[in-house]
Amino acid sequence: MEDWVKVSHERRETNTMPGYAGSSWYFFRYMDPQNEETFAGREATDYWQQVDLYVGGTEHAVGHLLYSRMWTKVLFDLGHVSFEEPFKKLVNQGMIQGSSRFVYIDREAGTIYSQTKAANMPAGKRETLRVDVTLVDGLVLNIEAFKKWRPEYMDYTFELEADGSFLCTAEVEKMSKSKYNVVNPDDIVAQYGADTFRMYEMFLGPLEVSKPWDTKGIEGVHRFIKKLWRLYFDEATGWIVTAEAPSPAELRTIHKTIRKIGEDIERFSFNTAISQFMICVNELTALGCHKRDILEALAVIIAPFAPHLAEELWKQFGHETSVVMAPFPKWEEQYVLENTKNYPVAINGKTRTELEFPLDISAKQLEKEVLADETVIKWLEGKTPKKVIYVPGRMINIVL
Repeated sequence: MEDWVKVSHERRETNTMPGYAGSSWYFFRYMDPQNEETFAGREATDYWQQVDLYVGGTEHAVGHLLYSRMWTKVLFDLGHVSFEEPFKKLVNQGMIQGSSRFVYIDREAGTIYSQTKAANMPAGKRETLRVDVTLVDGLVLNIEAFKKWRPEYMDYTFELEADGSFLCTAEVEKMSKSKYNVVNPDDIVAQYGADTFRMYEMFLGPLEVSKPWDTKGIEGVHRFIKKLWRLYFDEATGWIVTAEAPSPAELRTIHKTIRKIGEDIERFSFNTAISQFMICVNELTALGCHKRDILEALAVIIAPFAPHLAEELWKQFGHETSVVMAPFPKWEEQYVLENTKNYPVAINGKTRTELEFPLDISAKQLEKEVLADETVIKWLEGKTPKKVIYVPGRMINIVL
């Protein structure tokens, strides 16, 4: 429309559509990328239909997803597609927030106060100063590093704690360079490895919830990965996996884990999946398990969470293809059924210990084993019980 575009000796700006508009219907092209006549043929869009799952941040949704819905509705109204909503399901992941650090400064006195010493500051002279989180270990400030970062405070006096440390105040905020609370993922990967970084992000909390990053907390996940590694390798002797047949307890542990991880992945509950991995590794470590039938399955199910570790273990098992090509193990019900129960044992109504018994144990056999327990004998103090009350699946009470 040259008569509209051209105004006197100038031209109107016609490129006014925001970037979101142009980038919000690209997924149709994936359905029919070789079509030279139209964006996507009706036969292709009828076959592929809507996107099954879209994962994106809440801020992203305001722009991109808003336009995606608009474009899809327009194309539906024009008869080009058979559906009017672009996505079947939307998951908004929460933001990783920053944990900021602060100190308090009295410029007139040339003094910087810590978290607990700030109460001693003169009224009206308290000024809050942000601190780069890379200069802080937890809450403890590296004073010399701070002075190099902010040389204008080189000659200031720092009010220390009784133990000689300087504690900052912490506050959870949006991660931003202006707040000096940004954590560079490259630095974390260089120190702990990509698998630790991935698993810790998932372990922070539910996917949809915003949660603060805490570099101190990553140590626990890193220790877990090293503990898992020791099921397969010994520092002195190397690969220690055996072909020995697994025990019932080991089979119960791995099959419970396979079931839980599969369910958690379907629910996007990655934080609880990491917790289950930790329980599994603790149980297998306690059982002294180094058996291939158990550990090979564990390598497969942990691959989506710690792919580099899993790939290395998979190669050690002698596989030539990638672990991502391995089928997800199937759990068997016979191994996940609980056949024992931990019973609280009370004496005159007060719980004194906890004992584990098979679910099918007879009342007579249970009473015999309870009264033979050392802890129970101690609390009986030589007295003969009048009655032993046993409620299957719930509790045991000894009445004196």
